[in-house]
Amino acid sequence: MPEAGSNVTELFRTSTAHSPSYAALSRASGERQPITDFCIPCNPYFPTPEMFDELGDRLREILTYYPSSADAITAELCSVLGLNPQTVAMGNGSTELITWIDHLLVRESLAVPVPTFGRWTDQPMETGKRVDMFPLPESQGFALDPASFVDFVRSRGSRTAVICNPNNPDGGLLPRHGVLALLDQLQDLDLVVVDESFLEFADAEADSSVVGDAVLRPNTIVLRSLGKNFGLHGVRFGYLVANPGLAGRVRAALPKWNLNSFAETVVFMLKEHRLEYAHSLRLVQRDRQEMIWQLSRLPGLTVYPSQGNFVYVRLPEGADGALLRDRLLEEHGVLVRECGNKIGSSSRYLRLVVRPQPDVQRLVAGLERTLYGMPHPSGHTAMPGQALVPAGRHPGPMPMPAAQPAPAHALPYASGTAAVDRLVQGA
Repeated sequence: MPEAGSNVTELFRTSTAHSPSYAALSRASGERQPITDFCIPCNPYFPTPEMFDELGDRLREILTYYPSSADAITAELCSVLGLNPQTVAMGNGSTELITWIDHLLVRESLAVPVPTFGRWTDQPMETGKRVDMFPLPESQGFALDPASFVDFVRSRGSRTAVICNPNNPDGGLLPRHGVLALLDQLQDLDLVVVDESFLEFADAEADSSVVGDAVLRPNTIVLRSLGKNFGLHGVRFGYLVANPGLAGRVRAALPKWNLNSFAETVVFMLKEHRLEYAHSLRLVQRDRQEMIWQLSRLPGLTVYPSQGNFVYVRLPEGADGALLRDRLLEEHGVLVRECGNKIGSSSRYLRLVVRPQPDVQRLVAGLERTLYGMPHPSGHTAMPGQALVPAGRHPGPMPMPAAQPAPAHALPYASGTAAVDRLVQGA
């Protein structure tokens, strides 16, 4: 294997809590083939090329001058989303807000289902809190049962509870009535956080968000991520919604100028690009259905239902996710998220970001050749390296799950969440 490939895969050996950054991988790969990214859960359809052109034209201004105050940027975002600025705190990414929630509002213990977003387990452990981890049952597709989680919180005596909805990495969605029932049963806790970072990609029901309910409750915070929704992880911006007292405590602790000029520029562009944003979400929803359908046809691969912009899969018996990740990157230029370092998961699982169909076809071809040693459609032999799943160790193609729709090319678009509808309507 060329030295550049060794340098790239070596980055994963030194990254324990998260995958290496795209920039680090690009530097290590040098002049090798471009990377098709199935690891970082961005929106591939937003911003539009025209928006990127506008940002490029304003680059000197953006980089030269201080941004406006966080209050001014927050007020603009709230005018777009129809929220009261007193109930909102904006942060330099959702991770900054998780950090301040932990420091300011979490006392001795926190309960969270696993697997989930790693900062909800790592952050409180780093500050000496007890983290009570509720295992999500694989036999139920990693679906969260609210009653069982409440019983777990009571048995452990946890003072804070967190759920991600949809959950990361599996994309499981708890319907709105289930979230509200959970909040009702845990209203005596110090704090309940509903992390809705990926909710705008969901289409299972018209409105799953509990943002409107959070502002009326004394102990509830809803967390949202703008970077994930807008396809701009590098800008680092997110927000939380809570009653004015809770939101104000977090807002008062945030550093001055914690929001950068890129974040400000994008927020002030949103009113002019509501329709493009809503359309981008519908395209991701369509691509998710098609991607699930294509992955479900691979022998021995288990694909779990998802309402995020990613799909959680279990590899065939005998396949090692870390080795598969390295081979896909080195031999096919495809980057995937192997979940061996996620609590409650293992190296037999991958989280695959939803991408347009040409990219998915490249992923599927790489999986076929690397897992099973299948020949290229041209008739040439498989790519370098032995198949990870020996012949006879995997079943034939899996039948389509009964509840899974066929390819979504002709499916009507879903209406999206109420937040998206407000964005389009300019509320």
